[in-house]
Parts: sequence; structure tokens; C-alpha cells
Amino acid sequence: MRGQAHTLEAFVAALLVLGGVVFAIQATAVTPLSASTSNQHIENQQQAQASDLLAAAAANGTLRGAVIEAYEIDSPYTNSGSMDGFAFGTALNRMFGESRIAFNVWVTTATGGGAELVDQGTPTDNAVTSSHPVVLLDDTPTGNGTVSTWASGPGIEDASPDTELFGVMEVHITVWRI
Repeated sequence: MRGQAHTLEAFVAALLVLGGVVFAIQATAVTPLSASTSNQHIENQQQAQASDLLAAAAANGTLRGAVIEAYEIDSPYTNSGSMDGFAFGTALNRMFGESRIAFNVWVTTATGGGAELVDQGTPTDNAVTSSHPVVLLDDTPTGNGTVSTWASGPGIEDASPDTELFGVMEVHITVWRI
């Protein structure tokens, strides 16, 4: 009789623990945007893609060209959502646009100025950002001469007037799933 009471008590305790676990699972809402290891994996992958794209664009010169174009013709891409017709824009659209991944691209200067190249909206909470420096020298060629001859835009100043270094611009890409 005593053994049956212990067995019954263990069975009731197991039901209470199982009921508590089921209740806790039912009370937690899981949505496609809930934090999970798969979301973290996707964010890491997007950040690696953005970093790789910036590194490749810097290596082949299209990143420097995009920075110069942005300042030379007064940020023609702002709010357009793309940089169609430019090599860096084509690479951005191929990497992110075709995969339905939104992105914003902007450039900052050491003097606090900057230009927005692409604005596709407000990033979500799971957005990631990568950046890459672009070194400009006074004699860097542009469509209208050299960097030192066109540098009169907002926030663009020769960071080192006594040397051939004009400045270091930082290109930032923020990406997020739509």
C-alpha cells in the first residue's frame, strides 16, 4: 500500500512538472523575427557579405569611385534606393537587392561631414553594419580634375594640408532582411 502511494505521488509530481513546461512553451510567442541561433547565423552571413563586398570594391577601385562620385555630383543616389549605372551600385544590387535584402550606404569623413549614397529605409532590429576606409590623396583623379581641386562640399576638408594625404573617408553599409 505504501509503494502504491509513492508511485501515485511520483506520477502526480511528473504531471505537474510536465504541465508547467507545456504552459511555459505555450506562453512564449515564436515569430519569424524572434531571436534564435538561425537569425544570428543569417546576421553573421549578411555582415560577412557586406564586409567582403566592401573589401572587393576597395581592391578594384569602385569604392573610391563611388565616394568621389557622391561628393562630385552632390550625392545623386540619396533616397533613390540604388546606385544604378555605377560599378559599386551594380555590385550592391547583385549582392543584396536580388536577395531581397535592404541596405543603406553612407560615407563619413574625419571632420564630421558625410554623404548618404543609398537610403532604403529604417533598419530593423536585426540589421548589421560593416565599414571600410577609403584613403584619398590630393592628386586622386576625379571626373573634374583631382580631389584637391573639387573638395569644397559640406564637411569635406583637407585633413592634412601639409602632406599629400587629403583624408580618410569611411564607407558604411547597413543590411537587413525585408
